[in-house]
Amino acid sequence: MFDSKIYSDRRARLKEQIGSGLLLFLGNEEAPMNYPANTYHFRQDSSFLYFFGLNTPSLAAVVDVDEGKDVIFGNDVDMEDIIWMGHLPTMKERAAQVGISETAPLSNLEEKINEARKKGITIHFLPPYRTDNALKIAKLLGIEQGDVKKLASKELIKAVVAQRNVKIPEEIAQMELAHEVTYDMYIAAMKMAKPDVYEYEITGKMEGIVGSSDCHVAFPFILTKNGQILHNHYHGNKLQSGDLLVMDAGSESPMNYAADITRTVPVGGRFTEKQRQIYEIVLRSQETAIQNIEPGVPFKEIHLRCASVIASGLKEAGLMRGDTDAAVQAGAHALFFPHGLGHMIGLDVHDMEDLGEDFVGYDHTVQRSSQFGLAYLRLAKKLEPGHVLTVEPGIYFIPALIDLWAAENKFAEFIDYGKVEEYRNFGGIRIEDDVLVTQDGSRVLGKPIPKTVKEIEEITATG
Repeated sequence: MFDSKIYSDRRARLKEQIGSGLLLFLGNEEAPMNYPANTYHFRQDSSFLYFFGLNTPSLAAVVDVDEGKDVIFGNDVDMEDIIWMGHLPTMKERAAQVGISETAPLSNLEEKINEARKKGITIHFLPPYRTDNALKIAKLLGIEQGDVKKLASKELIKAVVAQRNVKIPEEIAQMELAHEVTYDMYIAAMKMAKPDVYEYEITGKMEGIVGSSDCHVAFPFILTKNGQILHNHYHGNKLQSGDLLVMDAGSESPMNYAADITRTVPVGGRFTEKQRQIYEIVLRSQETAIQNIEPGVPFKEIHLRCASVIASGLKEAGLMRGDTDAAVQAGAHALFFPHGLGHMIGLDVHDMEDLGEDFVGYDHTVQRSSQFGLAYLRLAKKLEPGHVLTVEPGIYFIPALIDLWAAENKFAEFIDYGKVEEYRNFGGIRIEDDVLVTQDGSRVLGKPIPKTVKEIEEITATG
């Protein structure tokens, strides 16, 4: 937990930003796997963590902007709780840790909300992503469950995003800790990328390293020799010499800050000539993107520069042709690079995506494109010091997409479908790092994880 002043200052800023009304925050509950007492690993709501810091279930909080009060609602443990779960400090003691003096039993929350409703006070809340919290809000506010998300406070969403988008040094330190563990995961995983090894053996090793470091996984790992499937969570394949293994994984620090790294390695220790050529294009595009990150630059521009590097490289490889700028403008490169360059990262691996991607990655200066590929760009607005974002270009050969575009003869002036057919079973390559925007440029977080061809071949060959 951070110093109590950090949480107090965050809530004070919220009061200034919102001006009046009641701000309602619901923490998360335990989620059963198959019966009530057998629960998944508990993960607190990230915005609740950000403003109130308490990482246990069955909590709620209210910020009364007009009265200048913050109240945490939760119950002290009874003897039955102590028998099964051990002793916890009182709610008063826990609230004091985050700079709050006033607490109340959870059952008093309904009374507090009803009182505010009777007085006509505006009640601001964030859009819930869990059904149980949507039901609670609907009941508390007397609205239909189906209306909850659309009635969420845009004013509060924007205020929360404005704060959480900019990371303070204490948050960066937590992210660096997550990256230390992620580095160890990747070194171990790269050494295991051998023929006859199953993918699940590697994910098991990586998850073991996370658990033995007092951390948790930041998201379900993507580790697959079928890298053309962007979010492939199946880990049952046996690796064979000549496969490309895409690994997209990250640790979450004890205070829930995430790392998100991707590396692509050749099974058996050597890239083929085709693999090496495509890999170098992706690496060059990623390095170009990172070099262009600095305050004031729209991330959409960096995405398009990255796409130009990819299109140019694919033209050299004979897969694309014609004018590179025109190809990127038309979106022809998206056959090979169909996703956005990156996203914000922090307490969430896709930071604040629950609040609405457009609130996080877009603003009045830039609107989301409807063009295939570019439409998936999660972050487009100008970068600011304190932003932390992923940079993750890739090149993929997706048979179904190739067949669709080839049948339509789509962008035939830019794509050589005959040459593309030679790469049908290639798979995919992605390289990803997490980057902090500084006052005068940027800095890649964490100890450098091998990513040049030479580095990767050396480490995968060692075993």
